[in-house]
Amino acid sequence: MSYKIPRGTLDLLPDTTTKWQWVEEKARQISRRYGFSEVRTPIFETTELFQRGVGETTDIVEKEMYTFLDRKKRSLTLRPEGTAGIVRSFVENKVYAQPQPTKWFYMGPMFRYERPQAGRQRQFHQFGLEAFGSTNPALDAEVIAMGMQFFEELGLQGVRVEINSVGDAECRPVYLQKLIEYFEPYKDQLAADAQARLYRNPLRILDTKDPATKEIANQAPSILDHLNEDCAHHFEMVKKYLDALGINYVVNDRLVRGLDYYTHTAFEFMLDVKGAQASTIGGGGRYNGLVQEIGGPEMSGIGFGIGLERVVLALDEQNVSLPIDKGVDCYVISIGEEAKVTGFQLLQDLRKAGFTGDQDYLNRKMKAQLKQADRVQARWVAILGEDELKEGKVNLKNLGTGTQELVPLAEVVTYLRNNK
Repeated sequence: MSYKIPRGTLDLLPDTTTKWQWVEEKARQISRRYGFSEVRTPIFETTELFQRGVGETTDIVEKEMYTFLDRKKRSLTLRPEGTAGIVRSFVENKVYAQPQPTKWFYMGPMFRYERPQAGRQRQFHQFGLEAFGSTNPALDAEVIAMGMQFFEELGLQGVRVEINSVGDAECRPVYLQKLIEYFEPYKDQLAADAQARLYRNPLRILDTKDPATKEIANQAPSILDHLNEDCAHHFEMVKKYLDALGINYVVNDRLVRGLDYYTHTAFEFMLDVKGAQASTIGGGGRYNGLVQEIGGPEMSGIGFGIGLERVVLALDEQNVSLPIDKGVDCYVISIGEEAKVTGFQLLQDLRKAGFTGDQDYLNRKMKAQLKQADRVQARWVAILGEDELKEGKVNLKNLGTGTQELVPLAEVVTYLRNNK
């Protein structure tokens, strides 16, 4: 019987994982520069966490979660996004009692049952960050700027950020009522899911993918016309800080994101695609009520999530050359039983000294081993035969220049260090 990978998942083979590792390390470097520390949370949580945290009327909760019962009939869900679990950890571990702000980042797999397509899988990976404990709009701008710097340092072209304010608990209910009043005359023309959300969460209608509903929604009242003084001032200051940093942004008053926990600032990183509609490559926003919703004190938060599949796909589509070192420092070629033992010891010494190295395990002839050294892109080969073994030396050949030299076994490590 043959087995196939589940639909919506991918095997990442070595040629691909080297790209992923480089992208992930870039994310870690930038996060540390901005003062963020890494946290790791479980890939499954109690289902109620996502129902309360993400929002029961979202597509994620209604249609896309992988939910199961454990042996004690407890409902658990594979995490569909990162923020709810991070906030749960922040609350459960009472980190809110420490001096603030708290700045965390994370990377790992997420799970959503949706139609697989290029850059969008049912198991996907996110790089995200969360900052707690400050309502300062400068923090909003910093988070956005960090995301843009991540894309810039990766070498991606055509990335822009769209921003909006989705109000707060005071002004948003007023705006929601305005939306209900606007959409009611069009109720029968709305898509089924939009009709279901009309009275429960009309803001979600602005995020519709249905063309007919989208056309109606385009003429709906703008939330920016219904912000209270605090929300309006916060949004203006975010823009002012972004201007100060030279971050190009577009105000999009229809941007609401796909999660219910956002307040004030919402944003998306958009990637312009040649000959196609721009695609979302990441996004986030402020969520000043989520910590309290999940059982903590009243405390603000802001963050983003970036889809790594989409990032790697975009790097491939733009033919971005990544500075990835795929070769090995030294390939050891040993001919003869005694030489193989000594060569094996030499290989281990090289590895302990910090060099990457490999050798033949198939008892191939010298010519075949040299070809293998080329295949693994070795910079040096260390040739050890009976004659070299008698002299206590190794023939070191530089495959880049073609030069070679007999070097005492005890001096190989020093020689390679001096001839990098």
